[in-house]
Amino acid sequence: MSTEPYEGVVKVDFDNGVAWVTLNRPDKRNCMNPTLNRVMHDVLDDLEDDDRCGVLVLTGEGTSFSAGMDLKEYFRETEAKGHMATRRAQRDSYGWWRRLRWFEKPTIAMVNGWCFGGAFAPLFACDLAIAADEAQFGLSEINWGILPGGGATKVVEQLMNQRQAMYYILTGEMLGGQKAAELGLVNESVPLGDLRGRVRALADVLLAKNPVTVKAAKDAFKRVIDMTYDDAEDYLVVRQEAANHLDKTEGRKEGIRQFIDEKSYKPGLASYRR
Repeated sequence: MSTEPYEGVVKVDFDNGVAWVTLNRPDKRNCMNPTLNRVMHDVLDDLEDDDRCGVLVLTGEGTSFSAGMDLKEYFRETEAKGHMATRRAQRDSYGWWRRLRWFEKPTIAMVNGWCFGGAFAPLFACDLAIAADEAQFGLSEINWGILPGGGATKVVEQLMNQRQAMYYILTGEMLGGQKAAELGLVNESVPLGDLRGRVRALADVLLAKNPVTVKAAKDAFKRVIDMTYDDAEDYLVVRQEAANHLDKTEGRKEGIRQFIDEKSYKPGLASYRR
């Protein structure tokens, strides 16, 4: 395993196709400050073009995933510099969350501990999310006088039903990993001791798939959410044709050949051999 640091606030470890991206401010519960938000653009730039990264896993150092935005550096100190400083800070934070959402490779959020407020945005940006039972989630903004911004309100609107979302927005109450899985914030929750192993196993499943198809499939799902059924039908036809063109291995043809001619696998049970 090799490790590459990014200004001390982010670590990237490479291990057999997985890039483990760790928010590295454990003394601040991995709160996102302007430096971390700026650096994450460099991290994503590098990993999209790095063959050592087939799957990106986002997690936090120590006992937290991320406790949200750094109240001192992101809010008080930035706002003291004026309106444009605030806008630049927002562009950096919202920008890397948006880029993570459309990242070229599959992404998994590994929620190892506290996940609060602004951290809901990178959590949502990842394609899949696995939490520790011991993790704690919460929208604490209501407790210090603001509404959940930075996409957090939209995240719970997308992932939870309206009554549940409104409950946690208005109360600021925390919920654990198992409750987060029940409400749809994460795919599943496992004991903390099993968390890394479960994420590694999931990453290996994704690594076995055709990467062009994985990228097309995850983007297509995110796009069709806001489409009518008829629009989605047309879009998906064109998206598949584009994927066929981009896939130089002609995976679609090879998968059909292995199934029909070789009878070497069953699509409902496994992937074709790449």
